[in-house]
Amino acid sequence: MLDEKLGALAQMMAEHMARPFPPGFRGLDIEDWDMVMLDSDAYAYAAGVHEDPLGEQAHASLTRLTSAFRKVLPVIDDEYAAEYYTHLHDMVVLSAEIQSRRKK
Repeated sequence: MLDEKLGALAQMMAEHMARPFPPGFRGLDIEDWDMVMLDSDAYAYAAGVHEDPLGEQAHASLTRLTSAFRKVLPVIDDEYAAEYYTHLHDMVVLSAEIQSRRKK
């Protein structure tokens, strides 16, 4: 089951890398989150989870990212950007699920 989840995460990461960053979102802050950094952090934590379990501090940061997406997603009014960041959110949620399964 964990291998399937890791495979799904790898697929999501590849899909994300194939998508162009949303136009107009560089340098944009939404709900006090820099959208470039939110993108970068989400991918970095997903990549970390894909390779190995995260340490406690990184796991806490992953949880904070999940909360950040809950704040920014409802505010995004651009259709492509909303889809782009929803995909990132789903990737972070899957990463958190994988991390939790590894801790058991």
